[in-house]
Amino acid sequence: MTDEECQITLNTGLRGVKIASTRISDVDGDAGRLIYRGYEIADLADHTTFEETAYLLLYENLPSLSELKHFKDSLIREREIPQAIIAALKTCPSDSHPMDILQAGVSLLASHDSDIKTPGPEASDRIALRLIARMATLVAVWDRIRNGLEPVPPNPELDHAANFLYMLTGKIPDSRTARFLDVCLVLHAEHSFNASTFAAREVASTRAHMYAAVGAAVGSLSGELHGGANARVMQMLIKIGDINRVASYVQEELDSGRKIMGLGHAVYNVDDPRAMILEPMSRILGEKSGNPIWYQLSNALKEQTRVAFQQRKGIDIPVNVDFYSASVYYYMNIPVDLFTPVFALSRIAGWAAHVIEEQVGGPFSKPVLYRPESEYIGDYCGPDVCTLKPIGSR
Repeated sequence: MTDEECQITLNTGLRGVKIASTRISDVDGDAGRLIYRGYEIADLADHTTFEETAYLLLYENLPSLSELKHFKDSLIREREIPQAIIAALKTCPSDSHPMDILQAGVSLLASHDSDIKTPGPEASDRIALRLIARMATLVAVWDRIRNGLEPVPPNPELDHAANFLYMLTGKIPDSRTARFLDVCLVLHAEHSFNASTFAAREVASTRAHMYAAVGAAVGSLSGELHGGANARVMQMLIKIGDINRVASYVQEELDSGRKIMGLGHAVYNVDDPRAMILEPMSRILGEKSGNPIWYQLSNALKEQTRVAFQQRKGIDIPVNVDFYSASVYYYMNIPVDLFTPVFALSRIAGWAAHVIEEQVGGPFSKPVLYRPESEYIGDYCGPDVCTLKPIGSR
């Protein structure tokens, strides 16, 4: 068929297509709002912990003091991963990408959890809690192993964020750094029907267990069009290296048709509300470290890019969550290639909530197998069905 004879190809990426109802979160890209279960993200970041936010996403309400204590105690009990999994990780090449290891680790966790054979919401809640607790452990354990170090056992005296940093470095973090990571986990815990959440829900719709759905979500997040933007932001900042190079870098990138990472968003038409919370964290950590260059570079890059977009296209370009999370994580001494796994160990709270919602349904929806359709645009033989020739005469 000629190009003129072909029908219009549908390749929408499902943008603007509503595929399901949810009570978990809402993103208003025009107003720059992100809501978890009715609560504004800024309020949650200011007044809750990651454990409280995870509880909210799973159980629809913020916990009482006694509920939070029980939830945190349960997470602490579930932090350790089976020794068999640690042994398996030690057989992996040290240059394996952390996201591949995380996806494999999630699948291995399934083989050690008898609840996958137990249908029902109670078993799903237990699996969700284990995944929240253990994905952080998987990331920290792998980083130790690949660097030739023994894993650091979890510390039951530390909250979730602080314990992750402790298992990563072997040192108890200061309270400010621990709190800032905790806020980062709150900010990344959920974001409606993004690519990885959609992947999790699609798999969950088949009645596969939660580990399978989460494994699919991790795989989706490993793709560069969805995950890894904050790692590329940090690589960009390191490449620039000097405030005096920012203007020329922006001009070169835009002249070449390339993107400035961390600016622009598929949903937000104004600044991402999470970026506004991360910006002062980057400044404070930069000042604390005595090396504020990464914060300063970020601000200069943002301003130069905005000026360039106004001059070239007459539009404002919004800053997204990845832009400042890059320098925040770097100031915390988190390896750059762990930025996306850290995102995942936060987003697991949202993924688990969506899997449960997809499989249980609610007052306004019921579980249904996802089965979209495609628009067939023709074959290679013209309007008719192809005539099959035997292999000897092709």
